Amino acid sequence: MEQFNNHPLYRKHNIDSALGSLWDFYKRKFVPLFIMSLVISLVTQYASTLVNMKDLSTITDPMIFLEKMKGLLVPIIIVSLISLLSTTILQYYIIFNPLNSENTILRSVVRSLKFFIPYLIIMILLAFAGTIAIVLGVFVLIVGAFFAMLYVVTIYLFILPVMMIEDTNIGATISRTISLVHKHFWYNIGWVSIFIIIMLVISVVLSGLILLPFTGSFIKTIVHPEDPSSLIDVTNKPAFIILSALVSALTIPVMPIFACILYFNGRAGEEQVQTPLAYNPEDNKVRVEDLYAKPYSEDHPENPDKKD
Repeated sequence: MEQFNNHPLYRKHNIDSALGSLWDFYKRKFVPLFIMSLVISLVTQYASTLVNMKDLSTITDPMIFLEKMKGLLVPIIIVSLISLLSTTILQYYIIFNPLNSENTILRSVVRSLKFFIPYLIIMILLAFAGTIAIVLGVFVLIVGAFFAMLYVVTIYLFILPVMMIEDTNIGATISRTISLVHKHFWYNIGWVSIFIIIMLVISVVLSGLILLPFTGSFIKTIVHPEDPSSLIDVTNKPAFIILSALVSALTIPVMPIFACILYFNGRAGEEQVQTPLAYNPEDNKVRVEDLYAKPYSEDHPENPDKKD
C-alpha cells in the first residue's frame, strides 16, 4: 500500500497553498509532464482533423446538418476516447510517480489501463446525469445551469483520484466521490470556480498567441462571417496543429494536478478529524508533590520568612 501522506500534494490546503502547491509540482515535474502532454495533444489534434467541420459550416438546413453529424459520430467518439485515455495516464503518473520513481511514463501508460474502462463507464453515467442537471438548471435561469455545470465539473475532478488511490469499484467510486465533494461542498465549488476562471484567462491569452501567425485568416473571418471556411482551413494546417499542440501541452497537466490537490485536501481533512489527540494516562495521576503546598516566592506578601 502506497504511503500517500508522503505525496507532495498531500496536506490540508487553503486556496493559497493549493495554488502554490500546484505551481511547485508543475515546475518540478515540468519536463515529463510536457513531453506526455505534447504527445497527447499531437494525437488529439490529428484525430480532430478527421472531423470535417468545413462542410458543416456551410449547411443551413437542420435535417441535413443532423445527417452529416451522424457520419462524424465515429471520429468524435475516437477523439473523446483518446482524450479520456490521456487523462487516465496523466492522472496515474501525477499520483504515483512522486511516491516511487520506478513509476515511469511507460509504466504509467501500462498500469493506468486497468482504470480506463471503469472510468469510461462512470464518465458516460456522469454525462447523462450532468446533462439532466444542466437542463433542470436552465429552468432556474442561467445561474442554475452555471451552478449545475460547476457541480458536475467538481465531481469529475474527484473521480480518478478516488478510483486510483482507494482502488474502488464503479459503485464505490461514485459513492465516495459524492461523499468527498459534499463534505466540504462550498469550499470545493469555490475552488473549482476560481480554477476555471484562471484557466479561462490563460486559455484566452494562449489562444491569442496561437492565432498571431494566422491573423490574416482570422480578420477575414470577422469581416466576412458568412464564410468561416477560411478559419477552418487554418486549423487543418500542419503549422497550426504543431503550434496548438505545443501551447496545449503547457495547460493539459494542470487539471489532473488540481484534481489531486482537491482529493488530498479532502482526505487530509478527514484524517485530521478522525485522529484524536493522544491520551496520556500520566496526566490524571496524583503526584506526591501535589499533596504539599508549593513554597512561597521570596517576595510573596504571605511568606513568613520574608524580610521587611
